Amino acid sequence: MIYVGIDVAKDKHDCFITNSDGEVLFKSFTIPNNREGFETLFHRIESVSDDLAKVKVGLEATGHYSYNLLGFLLDKGLTTYVINPLHTNLYRKSLSLRKTKTDKVDAHTIASMIMSDVNLKSYSDTSYHNEELKSLTRYRFDKVKERAKLKSSVARLINILFPELEKLVPALHMASVYALLSEFPSACAVASAHLTRLSNLLFESSKGRYGKDTAILFRETARSSIGSHMPAKSLELKHTINLIQELTAEIDEIETAIRQIMDEEIQSPILTIPGISYRMGAMIIAEIGDFSRFDSADKILAYAGMSPSTYQSGQLDNCYAHMEKRGSRYLRYALYNATKYVCHWDESFGAYLEKKRSEGKHYNVALSHATKKLVRLIFAMEKSGRAYISAS
Repeated sequence: MIYVGIDVAKDKHDCFITNSDGEVLFKSFTIPNNREGFETLFHRIESVSDDLAKVKVGLEATGHYSYNLLGFLLDKGLTTYVINPLHTNLYRKSLSLRKTKTDKVDAHTIASMIMSDVNLKSYSDTSYHNEELKSLTRYRFDKVKERAKLKSSVARLINILFPELEKLVPALHMASVYALLSEFPSACAVASAHLTRLSNLLFESSKGRYGKDTAILFRETARSSIGSHMPAKSLELKHTINLIQELTAEIDEIETAIRQIMDEEIQSPILTIPGISYRMGAMIIAEIGDFSRFDSADKILAYAGMSPSTYQSGQLDNCYAHMEKRGSRYLRYALYNATKYVCHWDESFGAYLEKKRSEGKHYNVALSHATKKLVRLIFAMEKSGRAYISAS
């Protein structure tokens, strides 16, 4: 077997090649982070092995810096391992007491790790699609968070320009309200609007729900409004609404891509659980990744930071264990929110939540117990590949 260790960096990569006998085939050498450098590495691998199936390549998970090289190696048909830098660091320390840390040493360490076969799993097509899914779900998470901030700004600006509007509509963040404020972004503007134009605008944007009577109500309310006439704030309101609409279109496009990967590539049974949508289901699957990495559902909970913390010293033992809240905050968010919907839509989970509440537990504590139950269910389903069957 041939073992290749690569320490990844932004502009260059340090490589080391050895074989299963411990013979150094190529001492640590550096390649630039470009096509020529990648080809140089591959030619050196080919020069020491006629069978690429007998070559194992390892590199550290250094974020986006490793993506291009990883894609090149996979396209060449090489078995590739992506290793957590923390594991590399611990392994290097286990080999020597000296504090020696260089890129060339790391390349050698990675090759040694692969050779020792320390329970590593090669990067696969599933890993690739899972990485794509994780990028999309996190990107959507950030976009939704950004949109929520803008919606808060809209509410603030309406309270300044036309505070009475909030009592006239079921919600401020509706297509009809946005259409109204995009053209008439203040009480003064609504008050002076032509009734026919105002009626048509509301009728079209609300798909027939609002008509002339609503337009008259809006205009009469605007004429007696205490809202300020501030052109600068009106302009800010128009632009903020435009940004929200653009973000909504982007989020819809992201969700379409997420749905496509879930349906065509991942095909997870998690979507058969009542209450788990593509949004939360995709985020859970993406953040957990390869379920074979975990021996039990409890380890997934620990990975999400949802295990109770433990503190014990001498005779002192913690009597109230708080959630650790370490690990993936995205996974923790997805599991918590998914559990709320599952408890609403599935009888057995709803009954379990009520049972915990009847025991005197706070709602959030009871929900965390339901989350543990959900994680155990997801773990079992992913291991067996079977769809959900309600116990009720």
